[in-house]
Amino acid sequence: MLRVAVPNKGSLSETASQMLTEAGYTGRRDPKSLYLADERNGVEFFYLRPRDIATYVGSGALDVGITGRDLLLDSGSPAREVTSLDFGSSTFRFAGPAGKYHAPSDLEGVRVATSYAGLVREFLRENGVTAELVSLDGAVESAVQLGVADAIADVVETGTTLRAAGLETFGPVILKSTAVLIASDESIAGLDVLQRRLQGVLVARQYVLMDYDLPVRLLDQATKVAPGIESPTVSSLHDPEWAAVRVMVPRTDTNQIMDALYDLGARAILVSPIHAARL
Repeated sequence: MLRVAVPNKGSLSETASQMLTEAGYTGRRDPKSLYLADERNGVEFFYLRPRDIATYVGSGALDVGITGRDLLLDSGSPAREVTSLDFGSSTFRFAGPAGKYHAPSDLEGVRVATSYAGLVREFLRENGVTAELVSLDGAVESAVQLGVADAIADVVETGTTLRAAGLETFGPVILKSTAVLIASDESIAGLDVLQRRLQGVLVARQYVLMDYDLPVRLLDQATKVAPGIESPTVSSLHDPEWAAVRVMVPRTDTNQIMDALYDLGARAILVSPIHAARL
């Protein structure tokens, strides 16, 4: 059976479990349960701390796992990123007192607080900078104010928390992270099925099905508005001058495409969600 590590808590946990359920796997009923065997699909799920997942997978104790790219890189694990899962996005930046630092080179010999010492150490090494890293397990933005560090490296979303602490970002982005599927070996039996199912969930979330009726003479113009994945499905109607069209369109563009098709002459435009897909 394929052994899969899943985050048991934190920002990645709920969405990872939901994706697996949408992909057709059995979900755990007890949120405190750390193990679930899904014999129908040939998978065993192990619910672990997100920060530990890369270590378990990299050691070969488990075959694959869902974790953050930041956690994978910070761990130093030999596990490989198989694919992005398009959730849990975050951006890592340096920050310090307003106007004090401008580039990574300014951090030479400086104390830098972070919850991702491995990740930051590697970034600084690649930039030829030697700094003193102060490892913290949260509330990193308070480190400068409390005198523990001179600068920080942390997740930045709106920057509101940093500004409240008298800090501002500087230098390049350290890392853009997201949830990823990782594996100890990409040739593991069953990995291709899991990856294909999760990719199907991503497609179902990103696209919708659009059906509409249109005069046949306008089909070429309509196809330019909504070309679909390969091309639209076109069916004949009782009136030979009209056709029924079905096409996949990006969910975020749904209303703009509906407007454009209506202006072109399409009618009876209907939109339906996609629950699962294989492309």
